[in-house]
Formats: sequence, C-alpha cells, structure tokens
Amino acid sequence: MSDLRTKLQHIDPNLKAQDIKAFMDQKGATNIYEALNVIAKRAGLLANDLKIELNNKLEEFAVTPDRIEEIIENKEQIEISKFYERLPNPTVIATHEFLNGMLDFEYRDRDGNKIEKE
Repeated sequence: MSDLRTKLQHIDPNLKAQDIKAFMDQKGATNIYEALNVIAKRAGLLANDLKIELNNKLEEFAVTPDRIEEIIENKEQIEISKFYERLPNPTVIATHEFLNGMLDFEYRDRDGNKIEKE
C-alpha cells in the first residue's frame, strides 16, 4: 500500500446504503453474490496489508522497558495510530474500488489456469 493518505483521502469512512443494481453493472459481475464475494476478498487483502503496514511503522517505536512504570508516550506513535483509526473500514474501501471500476478479477481453477466465463 503506497501513499495511503492521498489514496484514501476522498473516501467517506461512513457506511452508506448502496444500490444493488450498481454492483451488477460492473464488468464481470453476473450477480450480487459474485460482486459481494469479490468485495469481501479485496477487503480481506486490504485489512491484512493495513495491519502489516501499521505493525511495521509501530515497530520503530518498540521499546522493552525494564518496568511497567517506564512506559513513555511518543506523540509521533500516537499520531500514526490515530491516522489508522480514522481510515475507512477495509470493506468500505473495497466497495468504493469495486463500484468505481478499480478492481479487476478473474476465476482460476485449482491448477491456476484462467477460467473463461460463459
């Protein structure tokens, strides 16, 4: 995930009701269940990427204090955490990407060969 600030800045983090027909109007999606499956898989990937990115950024601040009382507050660490808390839910991001045609998907068999849809 590169430059999350600019990529996710215009996405509203609040959930909104969506028109079901809009999901099926996207290329490749033949029914609502197929569209939701694509969104769910993308949301899972986003959640994993965001978790890894946050953990990598917070590792810089990892300190092993000798005693519990020695915990130090770091303002930069707090700002990073607040930024990630304010990000839209991965499902909201994935839905936005799907409805705006930013996702391409295809089906593959167990051997990894592309399956052509009829």
